[in-house]
Amino acid sequence: MLDIRELRRDGEQMAARLQRRGVMFDLQGFRELDAQRKQADMRSQELQAQRKQAAREVGDLVKSGVPVDEAKTRVAETLSRIDADMQTELDRATELHSRIEALLLSVPNMPLEEVPEGKDESDNVEVRQWGQPRQFDFAVRDHVDVGAGLSSGELNFDLGAKLSGARFSVLSGSLARMHRALVDFMVDMHADVHGYQEVYVPYLVGPEALRGTGQLPKFEEDLFKVRGERELYLIPTAEVPVTNLVANEIVDVAQLPLKYVCHTPCFRSEAGSHGRDTRGMIRQHQFEKVELVQLVRPEEALPALEALTGHAEAVLQALGLPYRVVVLCTGDMGFSSCKTYDIEVWIPSQNTYREISSCSTFGDFQARRMQARYRHPETGKPELLHTLNGSALAVGRTLVAILENYQNADGSVTVPEALRPYMAGRDTL
Repeated sequence: MLDIRELRRDGEQMAARLQRRGVMFDLQGFRELDAQRKQADMRSQELQAQRKQAAREVGDLVKSGVPVDEAKTRVAETLSRIDADMQTELDRATELHSRIEALLLSVPNMPLEEVPEGKDESDNVEVRQWGQPRQFDFAVRDHVDVGAGLSSGELNFDLGAKLSGARFSVLSGSLARMHRALVDFMVDMHADVHGYQEVYVPYLVGPEALRGTGQLPKFEEDLFKVRGERELYLIPTAEVPVTNLVANEIVDVAQLPLKYVCHTPCFRSEAGSHGRDTRGMIRQHQFEKVELVQLVRPEEALPALEALTGHAEAVLQALGLPYRVVVLCTGDMGFSSCKTYDIEVWIPSQNTYREISSCSTFGDFQARRMQARYRHPETGKPELLHTLNGSALAVGRTLVAILENYQNADGSVTVPEALRPYMAGRDTL
């Protein structure tokens, strides 16, 4: 959420920054609402003062010799009128506060000045590449055909559809083991090498957690809501529960930076994406990720983004998978982000790079929603944290990349060396 004090103070500049990402913020409408809210608040305070003064008149009348009951009767009509007016103004102020909050919750984060301007993914800027795409001396198959050809069909979309409908899959045998091996490999790397604390979190969260990280109210149609005694949602990413671990907390500055790694399933309805990547595992309703989350002091946020992105890249390098890193333009950024790097892995069957991780810094945008703070060591005052996260990596897409990049002419798949210790030394599927 944007800082309302900054919006009041420097609204034109903030509106111009939002316009860079194609958002036309109604600054005049906000100012009119805010003025009405201020007027209602001031009127409520005035009526409160009048009520206190009227209540004091009861005491003054009693001191002058008027019986208590008679004194209360004389003032009762005035108090009743003031109370009615106060309730009207309080209701009006509450409604205006709610309208302003709803407006601010619908506005995305402002991009940093260094973020390139553009309309869509075609305007993203490549930062670097790593590795050389393999040159095949046989016809390349996509991961669907490679997986179906393993043993008795270790990648099966028909069984997934039988159980749950389209965009679900069933893995079995050595492929299921590789999926699990990838999770263990990634979590171990980030915990043991990169210094993240492993956490296990609920897969169901309340709406307040989703509001905190920016999924609600903007993206409700993309979420799976669960019926029950409480209003709960299946998590679309571990970012939601992990970042909210510090919601409404003041973190000891000595604990910063907080660095968490978490493996979870993720659930997305993919509303509005019909027809895109309907074949295979690229875009499914249920998938798994290993997520990195950092909570840092403001001055540490941009260096932390570079480090976090490097941690995600290290997984691909260890697996020997060619990739590139792009910085997203203003028109392709996520709702809560102020700067994002996408890591795109090489997919031979498509002869292109495809996203396998997004690594973002959100500034204080999420922290303001969650009231996640730390106490500044010099001033002693609570200040908002800066939040970051990134996939390191999306497990299913990593499996896709391995199946395609490590496929062999005889239908087998070579197991990357880094994974073999997690697969009892097995070198092929």
